[in-house]
Amino acid sequence: MSQKKEPSLLRLVLVLTTIALVAGLALTGVYALTKERIETAQMQKKQDALNKVLPDFKGTLKDTVVVADGEDITVHIAFNEDGTLFGAGVETFTKKAFAGRFDLMVGFDANGTILNTEVIKAGETPGLGDKINKDKSDFAMQFNHHNPADYNLSVTKDGGDVDAITAATISSRAYCDAVKRAYDVFMKVKEVCHE
Repeated sequence: MSQKKEPSLLRLVLVLTTIALVAGLALTGVYALTKERIETAQMQKKQDALNKVLPDFKGTLKDTVVVADGEDITVHIAFNEDGTLFGAGVETFTKKAFAGRFDLMVGFDANGTILNTEVIKAGETPGLGDKINKDKSDFAMQFNHHNPADYNLSVTKDGGDVDAITAATISSRAYCDAVKRAYDVFMKVKEVCHE
């Protein structure tokens, strides 16, 4: 009977290290090849969202960044051709979602009335929380044409005016949180615009 020789520990370590290095280099290469495309796609998605939340806007935009809850929020301040305030598109977020964080774009007119909302990035549960997306349900439409000064941005279960998505109350509350954050930021920016 012949005994098989066991590979040495050093040889195993060398093989595993080589595999890890090759895999790491491959991942780095793929990342380098796709990074620019991903960034371009994300910027296009934000631009498309901005166009949807500021419908029929024909003036100029001035971008500013406001810190809210320790995060930068970009506000695209929209001015009419005569220099008056049209409103703004606010890139907002929430960290209260079921999947952690999602990002929205919310458009406001000069009075603070919500023109439209668009999901920029979300990872909510398919079939439930993903109904925050307009292609999945009409949930987001209930924010349009309401001014948060007169419209309670909480779900009805919490005493607010927003009808939650069935079986997705956490996602609904998170959406409300993101829209409220956008409104609060817009109102601060609006004050500065009028000074």
